[in-house]
Amino acid sequence: MLKFDLKREYKSFFNPPRHRYVEVILPSMSFVKVDGSGDPNTAIAYRNAVEWLYSVSYALKFAAKSDLGINYVVPPLEALWWSDDPGSFIRREKDRWRWTVMILAPHFITDTMFNDAVEKILKRREDIPTSLRYEPYTEGRSLQTLHVGSYDDEGPILKLLHDTLMPELGVTFHGPHHEIYLSDPRKTAPDRLKTILRQPIHDL
Repeated sequence: MLKFDLKREYKSFFNPPRHRYVEVILPSMSFVKVDGSGDPNTAIAYRNAVEWLYSVSYALKFAAKSDLGINYVVPPLEALWWSDDPGSFIRREKDRWRWTVMILAPHFITDTMFNDAVEKILKRREDIPTSLRYEPYTEGRSLQTLHVGSYDDEGPILKLLHDTLMPELGVTFHGPHHEIYLSDPRKTAPDRLKTILRQPIHDL
């Protein structure tokens, strides 16, 4: 049986250097997504969204294994974050944040497979997020780095990006702040969490 790992397939996108931004050009990729707003530590909608993402993603994994003969690793959780004031991320004003949580899916996952997975989950739970969907997302030119440490310690490296690096490069924001969570916070000490920080950009 074929074994497919998207982190190996897209190795350069999942392996940036620590605390040093590098530029990447990202292709269009498809994700299972849910939108919401508010503090991810306290918002019930955030927890529900993440639970649904994993439920659908594992249902898709099992469907691919049984129907296509392809066994793949479910990729890590990702999230897009934005606010009317980008400085709210540096100040960690989480109640002002809006988000899209999402999990990457391989190219062989179809809309029919996604719809079938959702139907199966609806047989055992009814709290489906209204924004749950499967769709492509294209970031294109982006800057990214690896942050090791607590999520709340991201402020200085983001400030460096926003206030120094982007002005020096003559670029500006071209989409939401993007995070990829390589560590499981339930099993990893806060100071050892690994998170990819990514910012889509374009020239001024």
